[in-house]
Amino acid sequence: MARITVNVDGIRFEEEVEPRLLLVHLLRDRLGKTGTPIGCDTSNCGACTVLLDGKSAKSCAVLAVQADGCDIATVEGLAAGGRRHPVQTAFHEEHALQCGYCTPGMIMAAIDLLRTDPDPSEEAIREGLEGNLCRCTGYQNIVRAVRRAASTDGSVNGEQAAAREVPA
Repeated sequence: MARITVNVDGIRFEEEVEPRLLLVHLLRDRLGKTGTPIGCDTSNCGACTVLLDGKSAKSCAVLAVQADGCDIATVEGLAAGGRRHPVQTAFHEEHALQCGYCTPGMIMAAIDLLRTDPDPSEEAIREGLEGNLCRCTGYQNIVRAVRRAASTDGSVNGEQAAAREVPA
């Protein structure tokens, strides 16, 4: 067993983990972060994407011990003070989901994409999200959602200026 410390959605956790435990299983099974789905368990679909020290990572391809000392953001940690993150709002407003299974990973990957390219072209969005698969939507609304988020006064990088109240 290895002792690790991670900060998940702003909360510090100290855990004893087996060296082979995947980060996605730590998040879901031990820390209750079930908003991070397990899709393919082979790093092909991207449904389990989280932000690891600010960069998108497929949590089924990272061992929990590799995340020791890291800051991890999950889709559940994006909304702050009852307000959605601008990317969440854009996905909602553009109807960028159908079944919703890929949505958490798409949102997290989009946040990382917008961190590195705040005004991406449609081609850059498609390229930036190519590691995240959606079987339902055809990607049109997802691309529109990322474009909409990019136009929210640059507020996607952790700011909540363009966020909307989450309905009760």
